[in-house]
Amino acid sequence: MDWQARISVDPAIRSGKPCVQGTRITVYDILEYLAGGMNEAQILEDFPDLAKEDIRACLAFAAARERRLSSPAA
Repeated sequence: MDWQARISVDPAIRSGKPCVQGTRITVYDILEYLAGGMNEAQILEDFPDLAKEDIRACLAFAAARERRLSSPAA
């Protein structure tokens, strides 16, 4: 998953938090909805501007961040 094409960081939008490109919806928001029990279809119904690839990009972004944080410093 090429999350870089779907996730952006802009200091002027949501204080620089990673957001779905072209929206003010943060990666954190999407992860919270999933953790709270919403499924992909429910999220897409509530946010019609999103695509399922956006949700998967949020998951890929979180996985990449976790991978970076858990890797030993060189």
